[in-house]
Amino acid sequence: MLNDQDRARAAGLMLEAELTGVPTTQLAQLFPGMEIADSYAVQKLVIERKIAQGARLRGHKIGLTSKAMQSTVGIDEPDYGHLLDSMFFQDGQTISTAKLIVPRVEVELAFVLGKALRGPDVTLFDVLDATDYVVPALEIIDGRSKYPRTIVDNIADNAACAGIVLGGRPVRPLDIDLRWVGAVLFKNGVIEESGVSAAVLGHPALGVAWLANKLALHDTGLEAGHIVLAGSFTRTVAVGPGDTLHADYGRLGCIAVHFS
Repeated sequence: MLNDQDRARAAGLMLEAELTGVPTTQLAQLFPGMEIADSYAVQKLVIERKIAQGARLRGHKIGLTSKAMQSTVGIDEPDYGHLLDSMFFQDGQTISTAKLIVPRVEVELAFVLGKALRGPDVTLFDVLDATDYVVPALEIIDGRSKYPRTIVDNIADNAACAGIVLGGRPVRPLDIDLRWVGAVLFKNGVIEESGVSAAVLGHPALGVAWLANKLALHDTGLEAGHIVLAGSFTRTVAVGPGDTLHADYGRLGCIAVHFS
């Protein structure tokens, strides 16, 4: 475990890397003995500093929802990060990569909550009841510490979240079978990835339930109006200046963004 001074130093390194676009050395190397609890504490410090500077919390993201991805970093559960208002982009927007280090895109569903969710014991049915609507989303991920890296770096780095794009057509959570929402992701007109949302823990709402129960361990929860990214159901696709991404979700519509 790290002491408070080392946690604060690690948070400062994360903030500096994001500001400059230059990755820091892996935290696991700089702070031997760093544990997952330390990583969430570092993440919290980073978010608190941003909120103190005027940012507003708008929700959370869930990552590493597939067993394959969990095995690559040596854990057996997902991780989570925070969504701030400064991280939201519009469908059709041009997004600058100037301060991004290794930008990539993932295909997800976002749950917009109409009721608060607080664990423990939140179930899939609680999530469906609390959700106003579900909308297609793209998550922009980035790494503010060098690769390869372990789970402690990923969590401290806000679970690698750098941005979110909402688009498509909102649907009520019981109007369709959310397990079988599919998407095809194009980069510059070429299909790069495809998948169905059942790849997220069997049902994307289960990711939201996991998050509510996990946050309960820290005496917090999900609030009404918050947006929750439920986890990717495709592999990541790298992007750079000049790339155009187009995600087709079938009956749920499309999202398109350009990177400069």
